[in-house]
Amino acid sequence: MHNWLSYHFFVYVIGFTAQILFSARLLIQWIKSEKVKRVLTPELFWELSLLASFLLFVYGWLRDDFAIMLGQSLTYFIYIRNMQLQGNWKKLPAFLRGFLWIFPALIIYYSYHNNRIDIELLFRNKDIPLRLLLWGSAGQIIFTFRFVYQWIYSERRKESSLPLGFWLISLTGSMMILSYAVFRKDPVLFVGQMFGFIVYIRNIVLSVKSSKTQE
Repeated sequence: MHNWLSYHFFVYVIGFTAQILFSARLLIQWIKSEKVKRVLTPELFWELSLLASFLLFVYGWLRDDFAIMLGQSLTYFIYIRNMQLQGNWKKLPAFLRGFLWIFPALIIYYSYHNNRIDIELLFRNKDIPLRLLLWGSAGQIIFTFRFVYQWIYSERRKESSLPLGFWLISLTGSMMILSYAVFRKDPVLFVGQMFGFIVYIRNIVLSVKSSKTQE
């Protein structure tokens, strides 16, 4: 019993640490944007995003939650690309950059080195009904698409930025993940999405006001 509690405590510590970092990136971005009354993209936003994604991927893996792992897998390398666009990726030590690049592959190898994917754990988890898993995965895909949109937008402009569409997609995906967290009874996802929900709405307001001012 003690070992069970210790393990779950350790897993939740990882999850909440990831969400604290995700919330911290939004808080920093929000404060800096409020000061100038327009949406900014500070370098620390992407650095914290990458670290938080790293931890949340591990959290999803430890909980056998495919929806969480899927969401982080799709955004992980976009965070790295934005760090490259801002020029702070090369500031990291070479060994750390190498490790971050191969980290997802290491997890896959460690988990499935027996040459088979454990379908029972990922897709037939007794704690996650199939309909709920599909809903959560759809929410993660939509939530992740915001970074695909942001990535394409930034590549065209050759600079890292967070456009209005990013925040609109964020709000939609966040509502889906929030409902998933309620049914999944996952406090890590719930707390993280509640804070983000407020910031997404405020950034939408700032983006709209900024656009009207430029016109």
